[in-house]
Amino acid sequence: MEIEEGSNKSGIEIGLYTLGDICPDPHTGKTISTQQRMKEIIEAAKLAEDAGLDVFGIGEHHRLDYATSAPQVVLAAIAQITKRMRLTSATTVLSTVDPVRLFEDFATLDILSEGRAEIIAGRGAFVESFPLFGYELKDYDALFSEHMELFLKLNKNDRITWKGQFRPALKDAVIAPRPLQKALPIWVGVGGTPESAARAGRLGVGMAIVILDGDPIRFKPLVDLYRKTGLDAGYAFEDLKVAVTGHGYFSKTSQQAKDEFYPYYLNYWEYVNRQRGMSFRLSIEDFEQKIRPQTALFVGSPQKIIEKILRQHELFGHQRFLVQMDIGGIPFKKVAESIEVLATEIAPAVRKAISKT
Repeated sequence: MEIEEGSNKSGIEIGLYTLGDICPDPHTGKTISTQQRMKEIIEAAKLAEDAGLDVFGIGEHHRLDYATSAPQVVLAAIAQITKRMRLTSATTVLSTVDPVRLFEDFATLDILSEGRAEIIAGRGAFVESFPLFGYELKDYDALFSEHMELFLKLNKNDRITWKGQFRPALKDAVIAPRPLQKALPIWVGVGGTPESAARAGRLGVGMAIVILDGDPIRFKPLVDLYRKTGLDAGYAFEDLKVAVTGHGYFSKTSQQAKDEFYPYYLNYWEYVNRQRGMSFRLSIEDFEQKIRPQTALFVGSPQKIIEKILRQHELFGHQRFLVQMDIGGIPFKKVAESIEVLATEIAPAVRKAISKT
């Protein structure tokens, strides 16, 4: 049985993603185990489903300070306790994974989830997967291009003959299993380069833009380029889907959200930059500038966040909004409270406003 990719009648899908980072809590100094982190990720997904959110994504990192090196395995566990949410990687490091193995894994996930699997493919902000899987950093772009080309062919054909530069050739190879969906939905994660936006358009895949701070208006040219390139390549406008992803935290009041989230936001970026050999300092005054109404960091009361999402929708006309809130060692109790605010107060208002446009 084949099923078509689901759609949201409100005009926008709203959901969560996590990278599974494992940071010491800045207040207690304690670090939870990888097992506990995974349990909390699965519980967060169940909470999101029960509260009515549309999508849940899991990122891929191959480090001891991240819990999810195999998103498809964790998503398969989530598939068994959910029935409706779309389940996506966020992102898959496509440059360093065998496209055949990747397709088989996500086709299997699609079957287990009854047609809810998706992939956001990226080149990776960290590069540890290159030596781990025997690839050279000098082939960073070429690997992504070749693997994407092959994956798209696998997605369309159950038998394939193919030859490339980095992977052994395929001769009349059977590609199994086939997903329940007609094809696995695939998006390209774009951090800000025109080349990546144009590539997504040429390929006719979705574009997931990562906007972590600053004024989101600077991404408008990328969205326009993506759509123009896709239309020029012969794709229909409705097939050129845009997702906006970023950090966020929600409470009853903006002051509460700011006070609760700031220590963990600071902790996250201090930790990430320390791993890269860089320093990071952010005063509370700097943080307040980052969460102003015209910026892309989603921290505040429901009304403030509703207005931010709708402003971005006016800019981009995007079909999906995904937020990451479980960063920097923030306790799961706080994450659960923020999920509830997103699902019960923010999402309904946003869907209602967009459905009227």
